[in-house]
Amino acid sequence: MTAIMPPRLTRRAALLGLAALPLPAFAQARFPDRPIRLIVPWTAGGPADTGFRIMAEAVTRKLGQPVVVENRAGAAGILGAMALKEARPDGYAISQMHVGVVRQMLLNPRPPYHPIDDLTYILQITGFTMGLVVRADAPWRTLDALLAHARANPGKLNYGTLGTGSTQHLVMARIGMMKDLTWTHVPYRGTADTLRALLGGEIDFASESSGWAPMVLAGQLRLLAIYTTGRARRFPEVATLREQGIDIAVDSPGGLIGPRGMDAGVVRVLADAFREAAQEPAHLQFLERLDQPLILKDGDAYRADMQRTFEEERDLLRRLNLLPA
Repeated sequence: MTAIMPPRLTRRAALLGLAALPLPAFAQARFPDRPIRLIVPWTAGGPADTGFRIMAEAVTRKLGQPVVVENRAGAAGILGAMALKEARPDGYAISQMHVGVVRQMLLNPRPPYHPIDDLTYILQITGFTMGLVVRADAPWRTLDALLAHARANPGKLNYGTLGTGSTQHLVMARIGMMKDLTWTHVPYRGTADTLRALLGGEIDFASESSGWAPMVLAGQLRLLAIYTTGRARRFPEVATLREQGIDIAVDSPGGLIGPRGMDAGVVRVLADAFREAAQEPAHLQFLERLDQPLILKDGDAYRADMQRTFEEERDLLRRLNLLPA
């Protein structure tokens, strides 16, 4: 009987056959395989910085690579977004996101980036509770009393925020327009700096995010109004602006962004890791301490919300005559 020999396997056929086989897991690219840089565009110690440091520790444990927080304060909180404009879209450079990242590009006559098209929206994580605080020894025990003093002393009161064009600044600008008041805005590099200035007597009051909460609880500061739609859980006795006759409500979203053009798989890894970290007890307790709601939205929904915000803010800034000529 004649033996039947197998067909000769050419080099090309062998290579094609190997290419068709699934690669073992160890041969596939894995993200992350080195440290991730997380830019927080505020000074260390403020509420945004503290919350993201808590999550960075949890994400480090989950992904097995360090998430290194880098503070880049100044420029009204846009230095993170500016850094992303020049970063590679590989997921190793990401930044904390806030509404000012959108608004500042409307205020800038030569915007260095487009807040929608030049960024990848990874995950919305929370909102920010904001309010108006004075020192405990200040003569104003109510918002009405402060506004009456401002009306009787035009231009005499100074107030601080974390920057020109910030949500906190625009709230006061809107109140000034609605009530026909004039006062002097003093911008600082971050919430911690603003509150130090208030305690030190450099300014008369502060319009700030809820980094003031521990000082209010300790009796160092007095909270006169909350800007959100509803009252803060730990300060139920403090009325919102709307409840005090000023038709303003601000629920300011915050989250995570990356450079334009990020791979969908990398975005998913980061979003899943930070979503899980945001729901860990340490972070939930942090949010509760600052009366911040947990508002988790995926990147597409977050981007759509910011697109709407971009259009609404443009209309608001036009009404306030704050758009550049």
